[in-house]
Amino acid sequence: MKRYEWISSSPEETKDFAEKLGQRLEAGDVLTLEGDLGAGKTTFTKGLGLGLGVKRTINSPTFTIIKEYMGRVPFYHMDVYRLEDSEEDLGFDEYFEGEGVTVVEWAHFIENYLPEERLDLSIHYLDETRRKITLDAQSSHFEEICEAIMK
Repeated sequence: MKRYEWISSSPEETKDFAEKLGQRLEAGDVLTLEGDLGAGKTTFTKGLGLGLGVKRTINSPTFTIIKEYMGRVPFYHMDVYRLEDSEEDLGFDEYFEGEGVTVVEWAHFIENYLPEERLDLSIHYLDETRRKITLDAQSSHFEEICEAIMK
């Protein structure tokens, strides 16, 4: 595992960074996304969607758990916060091993279902405008992607 860190000074920078990441993702890629409430997880996910060619408005799937979008590959956005203390399997493997890219917010609630090869991200407040984005690459594939976007 290799760790990368990036500092964002605004929501626009966060979105742009995520868009660069999204442009390099491919079918079968799984990303986890943790962070403080209001730190920018949805903003980050919107940028990922742009990088994947999604045209629809992306918003948090808090009440539906999983939202699906079409881009150059399908994009699956999961918010599994409501699954805390649940052993319910919603067919995660079908998404994780499917033809799309999956981002999972609050992924620690379904840790037992996550694939080993993934990109773990966290977003945390530094101050009123700045956020620290940490990327933990769990495979050489994601290390290559991180190296490319950090340039």
